[in-house]
Amino acid sequence: MPSTANRAKFLGSAFSPRAPPGPSLLVDAFRQGLRELGYVEGQNIAIEYRFDEGRSERLPDLAAELARLKVDVIVTVNTAASQAASKATSTIPIVFTYVADPTPLVASLAHPGGNTTGLTTLAAELGVKRLELIKEALPGVSRIGYMWDPSNATATRLFKEAERASPQLGIQLLPLQIHKPDDLPTALQGAVARRASGLIVWEDALLLPLRQRIVELAISHRLAAASQSRGFAEAGGLLSYGPSLLGHFRRAAVYVDKILKGAKPGELPVEQPTEFELVVNMKTARALGLRLPPALLAGADAILE
Repeated sequence: MPSTANRAKFLGSAFSPRAPPGPSLLVDAFRQGLRELGYVEGQNIAIEYRFDEGRSERLPDLAAELARLKVDVIVTVNTAASQAASKATSTIPIVFTYVADPTPLVASLAHPGGNTTGLTTLAAELGVKRLELIKEALPGVSRIGYMWDPSNATATRLFKEAERASPQLGIQLLPLQIHKPDDLPTALQGAVARRASGLIVWEDALLLPLRQRIVELAISHRLAAASQSRGFAEAGGLLSYGPSLLGHFRRAAVYVDKILKGAKPGELPVEQPTEFELVVNMKTARALGLRLPPALLAGADAILE
């Protein structure tokens, strides 16, 4: 059994408390993973939680606080939190989660080196898959808007990779750069003016808290919208495709367990996702007047009515 001296600390994410799946569900999945490995909170493991509550500027202070506590493990959620923790300590093991591009955090996926390892969401490869799914949902689509925050270097790289792949699918990708929330209406109006019929949203610290507004605007403009997280489809987006976030966070517990038992984070390969889910919102499909292909629906992991 794990030692009662073990202490794992959870550094919270940039998720908005109002946006599903929300911190509580992700934390519950992490706790479930720990329970499956024999850890019972309050008995043989202590967990303290830190969340930035949608204010990413707080992350350096939260990371520094955990480093001062000299905890055994820091678990981070998303790139910004992971970078903050990496700057705060070079000795305390860090397990990152929900990171699209881990290359700035590790020497390589197979041999991370240093004190950091974790789980990536393989966003680049899945971005092309989402283009294919929109194409399948809208066989005649030729123009798709791509919404992202250009100040996010990872998001910008992912847009460029999707842009390179789009001609092979017969799609013109229209860049919709969002610098601040007030940019949303103008960006979507511009996409419609350029005859876009689909929309891909890269949700990050800026856009995730705006999810509901984005979905509502997309439906009002009759844009079939897709993103990486199940919560996007649950909020009213046409579909989502990406790693199972709950499975992702359960897997983070495996890394914590290995480290608490003596493994060095730099020797634990970064894990790529093994669980993916396609979620389709039929209510939204009907609102958009779409008859989705049976093959698309047959391949869905969840169909929301």
